[in-house]
Amino acid sequence: MAELQQLQEFEIPTGREALRGNHSALLRVADYCENNYVQAADKRKALEETMAFTTQALASVAYQVGNLAGHTLHMLDLQGAALRQVEARVSTLGQVRGQGGIL
Repeated sequence: MAELQQLQEFEIPTGREALRGNHSALLRVADYCENNYVQAADKRKALEETMAFTTQALASVAYQVGNLAGHTLHMLDLQGAALRQVEARVSTLGQVRGQGGIL
């Protein structure tokens, strides 16, 4: 249960915040690349720099999305396991009650 709580209260919110932070950073990078290209005497070099920034940014976002997706799937697995435990307890209580047990 502590692992589920860690995912819900820290890992997933932190991952989402990192993606939000990446959004504003990517906007700044895009602005820089655009301005750099417009002002560059060597357009080819500016384009290559833009492509390098884009590749790095996409790799970073892909890593963060994959990491967040992994944490989310793990959280869902843990929640499913907890739900199955509750379901088993309810079923057991129903069987005890059906047999005239004290409830």
